[in-house]
Amino acid sequence: MDAALWRTAFTLVLGTFMATLDSTIVLVGIDALADRFDARVTDIQWVTTAYLLAVVTAVPASGWLADRFGGRRVWITAVAVFLLASVLCALAWSLPALVAFRVLQGLAGGLLPATGQALLARAAGRERIGRVLGVVSVVPLLSPVLGPLAGGSILAVADWPWLFYVNLPVGAVAILLARRTVPAVPAAGGRTPFDVRGALLLSPGLAVLVFGLTAVDQAVPPAVVAASIAAGLAMLAGFVVHGLRTRGTPLIDPRLFARPPFGVAALALVVLGASVFGTMFLLPLFLQTGGGLSAWETGLLLAPQGVGAAIGSVLVTRAVDTVAPRTLVLTGIALVAVGTAPFTQLHHDLPDVVIALSLLVRGAGAAMIGAPVMNIVYSRIEPARLPGAAGALNLLNTVGGSVGTAVLAVVLSTRLTARGPDTPAAFADTFWWVLGFALVAALGATRLPRPVHEKGHADA
Repeated sequence: MDAALWRTAFTLVLGTFMATLDSTIVLVGIDALADRFDARVTDIQWVTTAYLLAVVTAVPASGWLADRFGGRRVWITAVAVFLLASVLCALAWSLPALVAFRVLQGLAGGLLPATGQALLARAAGRERIGRVLGVVSVVPLLSPVLGPLAGGSILAVADWPWLFYVNLPVGAVAILLARRTVPAVPAAGGRTPFDVRGALLLSPGLAVLVFGLTAVDQAVPPAVVAASIAAGLAMLAGFVVHGLRTRGTPLIDPRLFARPPFGVAALALVVLGASVFGTMFLLPLFLQTGGGLSAWETGLLLAPQGVGAAIGSVLVTRAVDTVAPRTLVLTGIALVAVGTAPFTQLHHDLPDVVIALSLLVRGAGAAMIGAPVMNIVYSRIEPARLPGAAGALNLLNTVGGSVGTAVLAVVLSTRLTARGPDTPAAFADTFWWVLGFALVAALGATRLPRPVHEKGHADA
């Protein structure tokens, strides 16, 4: 593969890495932020929740923006806005100001992965996209691992504003490189009207639903939680009806999910997001509350998942052109399930070495799912629909991670109440749900297409 394509991939990965890392790096700074702004933990949680809701809100618009203004221009602008918001977050004078700046940061960060993937898919072409995705798709898997480790390292030597200042050099380099290495993709003509009705249904619907789910475990009245969840689901249902009936171009076309193999690919990405981010929510919480580890020690123990993701990325890069995508995906899901199973026994005092090896296996498995799934979709869709498809896939992965984490938080809260002082058993119970996510993904992955020669052999 030519060096120019790898330079393009490296540049686009920098933006995605910055945005995905920032979503987790702040988690270890919650206590420091609570002390700085003299806020309760239930209030300071909005620093992370607001960012998440903003990301979910921004992703659906990424395809239209790329078509309207050109992919590279949107990507560079999003990086610049993200850097501006990072500075504002570091200079925040109150908790409401910090939350507002995190919303701006999340809106910009939500555009980067989808726009970057669409640009990369166009630059690579159908013949090379599989190998490139095998490398770059490891980045979202590393951020839940490296984020807490980086955050703990920063807070060990500096004050909380540096959790945001750390983005500046990465983003500045990304902008400089993008002007040289990322090919300019012309806008689609600018005549496609923005789907206002779809935007008013989809983005707010997702945000309200995620708010309702994340608020279950917080000091929010149950009636507000139930109303939020019901309203979010109703708005999403309304968006689907609108998308099927509209004669224009919907923000995300629901018909995409009826086109094989997009539907089952979408299911695999949703469950992957729920499994990866759900585990990275549960396990650090257990290690720090039940195991008494510091943020730095927790990050070190989680590091094997990043190593496993790197190993899985190498395997996928070498095998993606010769092994059936369905085989790679099912193997990856099996490894995720095998790596998850030991966590259902946390109440039996698992040794650190077992936790580390389980995370290593999980990381390798997760890396073998995302790239083949995206390769199937991107290699079979026409270039004009790449921005919309990239937006849809990234939205599903984001929603899987956010909704899956919120569901697991509710399950954990319920099990903690039921188990009483037996905290490890409550976490072990919750990990059975994570294992269930993997089984659902496996059922969906069996519907992924096989290559022609494999199908012919099976029919014979």
